[in-house]
Amino acid sequence: MTPTLIGCARCSTHQQDLTAQHQAFLELGVAEDRIYTDHGLTGTNRARPRLDQAIAAVRRGDTLVVPKLDRLARSVPDARAIADLLRERGVKLALGRTLYDPDDPMGKKLFNILATFAEFEADLIRMRTREVMANIRDKGKLCGKQPKLSDQQQRGYAACMSPAGTPSATSPNSSPPQSRPSIAH
Repeated sequence: MTPTLIGCARCSTHQQDLTAQHQAFLELGVAEDRIYTDHGLTGTNRARPRLDQAIAAVRRGDTLVVPKLDRLARSVPDARAIADLLRERGVKLALGRTLYDPDDPMGKKLFNILATFAEFEADLIRMRTREVMANIRDKGKLCGKQPKLSDQQQRGYAACMSPAGTPSATSPNSSPPQSRPSIAH
C-alpha cells in the first residue's frame, strides 16, 4: 500500500480565501479530493469536524500535510496532542515542505517554538479584539447583535402583553393582539 498525502486546511471566517492554502497543497502533491477544509472555525477550537475527518482518513505510513502549523492548531497543548496522536498511529506530519520528526530533538524543539508562536498570535488577536470592543462600548456604541425590534415596536409589544407575559385580549390599543412576527413588521 503506497503512502497517501492528506491535506488539512482551515480558515477562521467564511469570507477568507483558501486559494493560497489549496495551491500549496497541490504544489506539495496532495490530491484535490484529499484536502479537508474547516470553514469559519478558529484554530483555538479543537472541535473541528473536517480536521477530525482528515485524522480519521490517514493510515499508518501516510502523511498529514498542513501549510503552516497555525492552520492545524493555535495552542501548544492542541498542537502537541494532535502531533502525539499522529505519531502513535504511525502517521507523519508535514508542515509545508518540512516533515516533522518527533524523535529528532531539534525537530521537536522547532515544532514547540512554532506552536508557541501560533498560540501567541491567537492571544494577540483576542487582546486586540477586546480592546476594540471596549473602545466601542466606551463611545456608547452598541456591541453585539442588534435588536430586531425598534424602541417603538418594543413598547407596542409590551403594551399588548398581560402581566403573565402572554398576549392580552384586551389591549390598550383597542386593536386585536398581534403575534411577535407581525409586531416586528
